[in-house]
Amino acid sequence: MIKFIDAYRDRFGIEFLCRTLHAAVRGFITSRGYRAAKRRLPSARPLRDELLVPEIRRLHEANYGVYGVRKMHALLQREGWEIGRDQTARLMRLADVQGVTRRAKTFTTRSDSGRDLPGDLVNRAFTAVAPRCLWVADITYVATWSGFAYVAFITDVYARKIVGWSVAATLKTEALPLQALDMAAWNIGGDLSGVTHHSDHGSNYMSLVYTERVRELGAMPSTGTFGDSYDNALAETVNGLYKAELIRRRGPWRTVEEVELATLEHVWWWNHQRLHEALDYRTPVEVEAAYYAETRQSVTTRA
Repeated sequence: MIKFIDAYRDRFGIEFLCRTLHAAVRGFITSRGYRAAKRRLPSARPLRDELLVPEIRRLHEANYGVYGVRKMHALLQREGWEIGRDQTARLMRLADVQGVTRRAKTFTTRSDSGRDLPGDLVNRAFTAVAPRCLWVADITYVATWSGFAYVAFITDVYARKIVGWSVAATLKTEALPLQALDMAAWNIGGDLSGVTHHSDHGSNYMSLVYTERVRELGAMPSTGTFGDSYDNALAETVNGLYKAELIRRRGPWRTVEEVELATLEHVWWWNHQRLHEALDYRTPVEVEAAYYAETRQSVTTRA
């Protein structure tokens, strides 16, 4: 009512508006009530809303514009705001922001059934007791004006951390998944002893050059079962979020190089800033650091 009168007071006058609408609309404010409301100091709620709405817009934009109510609620609490989830949802509506949604799965690799394949060492149990125990790998693609860009990710299951990635204009093993594997190995000194490397039946991962490289680095290759839509579910989730949070929101993409640079930035954000629901709304780097800190403390205590 106040906003309506504010909008038309110069055209019709306060007295006329309030007298006419009070007679027509039950409970409409009187001119005296309008003037009292305009003199009244704003309550704590609208003042707080004025602070939080632009802050929500800023945080939403800083995180690729993908956070929904739950992640935004967790992020605001990390930023020091005492706020409830329902209030977060209300303020997100005021800020006109919302979370991103994912699309259906797209297949990018073909099965290689012409040779003996590694067994399934995971059996859908995508959990790990420590970092560097279980890695999952998969490939997705991005359409650009100059052709397709193919993207390979390797993710550490324990902290949902992307430990290796590669972008190329070809699906060839040496140019795409092998580059991601070598990056992941280099980051931890080149020794993958104790790591189980799990992938689907794509010919890229089942090729002789790739599986031999996995074993050469000391890891144990693993692959899902035929006809199982969940045989590599965690890696497919990473791909789906990458497409939803970056590719579809920032496109169209011109070149493979443009996708590669954006992927570099996204991987850094994923590991260092993105809050993961599966990690109790912490980042992969925080979870991994907490594990090693607890391990060091345990060793010191025993010593």
